Amino acid sequence: MTAARTFAGLVCLAAVAAAAPPARAAGWRELAPGLELGSFALPGAKASDGEPLHVVRLDPERWELVLLNASAPGEGEAHSARDWCRLKGMAAAVNASMYQADHLRSVSHMRTRTHVNNAYLSPDNTVLAFDRRDAGVPLVRIIDRTCEDFTAAAARYGTLVQSIRMVSCDRVNTWEPQARRTSAAAIGVDGSGRVLMIHCRKPLPTHDLIEHLLALPLDLAQAMYGEGGYQAQLYVGVGKQEYQFGGGFDDGRNPGDPDRQAWPLPNVVAARPR
Repeated sequence: MTAARTFAGLVCLAAVAAAAPPARAAGWRELAPGLELGSFALPGAKASDGEPLHVVRLDPERWELVLLNASAPGEGEAHSARDWCRLKGMAAAVNASMYQADHLRSVSHMRTRTHVNNAYLSPDNTVLAFDRRDAGVPLVRIIDRTCEDFTAAAARYGTLVQSIRMVSCDRVNTWEPQARRTSAAAIGVDGSGRVLMIHCRKPLPTHDLIEHLLALPLDLAQAMYGEGGYQAQLYVGVGKQEYQFGGGFDDGRNPGDPDRQAWPLPNVVAARPR
């Protein structure tokens, strides 16, 4: 998990009118063509728990993924997911991956066509790939290094983000049961090739979260870990519709409170219209 920051390094999350999920039945709500917000109660949860799991679902034919790095030329500063979107004209953003103590580099391989954030290819088994170099491959995909030739697959994409595998190429939960509970952000793809930006504000063991994700009506095909704890963020804003979700640990404090301060993130996967 990323090292803790000092109070001075935090960026304040201004509360917006729609910081909480809309009051409606759980399920999908279209915010724009090809962009939906899903809000779901966890299986077996009490009604009083509300809808602690949120998913932004994107049609890659309509929405382009972009990797934003504080380490990129001309940048140098990390921002909350919401502020990255506002600064760069993006509609949605989620944690790209965990990052190192320098608060810039990802813990694993991360690059675009023009910038290498981290050249190191770690033992982690999943790599999010987009910005394709030829039309013979999907616009966005998750490469599972246990199922295919990573070098050949990666060569066909301009942007790669490596992280910890959550759901394998055969839709199996890859995490062992654990006691530690945190909020979490993740990135997945469904059976139709749509991108899923996932955020669970309720602190859960990651193994249990994955079991819930596989049981929900997401058609989750593959997924990888983005971040946990207070750093875990998801933001989506289209027109006057704006939603932001934060995280926490199972320490008695209310996770996801928009009045709490949000961690600046050095690396996010964001989306904009094509």
